[in-house]
Amino acid sequence: MKKFQIFVIAFLVLFQNSFAQNSGNNSIKILTQQKGVSIRGLSVPTVNTVWASGSKGSIAKSVNGGIDFEWMQVKGYETRDFRSIHAWNEQEAVIVAVAAPAVILKTKDGGMTWYKVYENTDTLMFLDAIHFSNQNNGLIVGDPINNRIFLLHTNDMGEHWNEAAPDYFKTPLAKGEAFFASSSSNLVALNNQQFLVSGGLTSRLWINGEAMDLPIVQGGKSTGANSMAISPNGNRIMIVGGDFMKDTSRRLNAVGLELFLTPNSDNKWQSITKQNWKIDTKMGYPNGYRSGVAYITNNMLITCGTSGVDISKDKGKNWDLISTESFHVVRKQPSIQGAFLAGSGGRIGYIKLD
Repeated sequence: MKKFQIFVIAFLVLFQNSFAQNSGNNSIKILTQQKGVSIRGLSVPTVNTVWASGSKGSIAKSVNGGIDFEWMQVKGYETRDFRSIHAWNEQEAVIVAVAAPAVILKTKDGGMTWYKVYENTDTLMFLDAIHFSNQNNGLIVGDPINNRIFLLHTNDMGEHWNEAAPDYFKTPLAKGEAFFASSSSNLVALNNQQFLVSGGLTSRLWINGEAMDLPIVQGGKSTGANSMAISPNGNRIMIVGGDFMKDTSRRLNAVGLELFLTPNSDNKWQSITKQNWKIDTKMGYPNGYRSGVAYITNNMLITCGTSGVDISKDKGKNWDLISTESFHVVRKQPSIQGAFLAGSGGRIGYIKLD
């Protein structure tokens, strides 16, 4: 009888664990793990292709939607931390090593070999994030050097990189203002316009080189905006962050911006200025510090951080904590209402959303 009871209890435990992992569309399934590796770079160029990059020169790639992952280590760069990655397909990608010497590498053979497309030996270099607005044009932002934001751009799929003109940034940097390399998502582009979010002692939204104040927690080295995303229809920006050292605090850790844009007479989009956006005062706050955010639909968002993962289905008015697992970065899966997440321990997860 006791053996039977033990069997029944064991069966129920296994059944409940399996049900928790597979029931509902709000559960995160861990797809792969790599001990000792921290992942902050994630790119999902197609429904089946997933690239991730991180510490110890580590690269992970899946070509079947996350069912299987191949782990690689970039030869000659085994001690570098590649916190940013952009992939075009399963063969081509670029990765960015954060600290000095700043290095950008590219592969055209699926990660088997990498070649250097940029290097900067300035000891103050720290590259934070990468973003491509289309096939050819990309940006990389780095921490300020000599009191000026470091910004690189390319127009040939990352083969060559050039620094932005000295007069691009029209607003002076504030004291202690910098950028976080937490999820490679503190810059985006929309209709040939560039957006950056800074953090630290001062946290601001930069639009085409001009800064605007944000109602987000700031004033400390670990505070401010970490990540931003633009809705599919281009009418809304979501910014998340908080205080990394107080990662369960909900105080001023997100900002929603409504954009009001109409085409000009020549059918080109207007420049975004203070006059055509406003802060959404009905915004709610996620359940802690968040380092990554992604739009799933125009109404649905997912955000992640060291203290958990939240979902909003009403443009950020309300947030539901769906997991207390730690993740650094999140990216939407193209063509599907799903997202991939990655974080410490080389963990890459997937969530299907309804």
